[in-house]
Amino acid sequence: MKDSSMRAVGWARSFPITGGVRAGRRWAREHLETLGWTEYAAETVDDILLTVSELITNAHVHAHSTAHLVLTWDNRCLHVSVHDSGGGVPTPRSPDTTSPGGRGLALVDAVCDHWHSHAREDGKTITACFTPPSPPSAGPRGGGA
Repeated sequence: MKDSSMRAVGWARSFPITGGVRAGRRWAREHLETLGWTEYAAETVDDILLTVSELITNAHVHAHSTAHLVLTWDNRCLHVSVHDSGGGVPTPRSPDTTSPGGRGLALVDAVCDHWHSHAREDGKTITACFTPPSPPSAGPRGGGA
């Protein structure tokens, strides 16, 4: 019989409005390093860190809330989830050309494999999924015949 269990690893931390974005990026990078992604998936790491920045910023600016960040790796996808206490669920909008804001979810949509949001009794959660490239094969090093 085939084992259908799934192995996952995850981390969670809350980031207050004061100083949360930078701390969130640094915290996320540290955990991506433990997965080895910074060695072979640098572009994906950059995309994840951009997403962390945007989602924490949205929680702080739009919901006026602490951002609760959860990273979950299930061997297929890294789920980046941010929960805040704001009501409703966000929808991407066309940015106003005169405003520096309004592009966060469009950026997230452009860099992740897929994302979704759902309302909860105590706010909302946005989750973006990232699938890294395969790690390099561990073939023989050196060479020559």
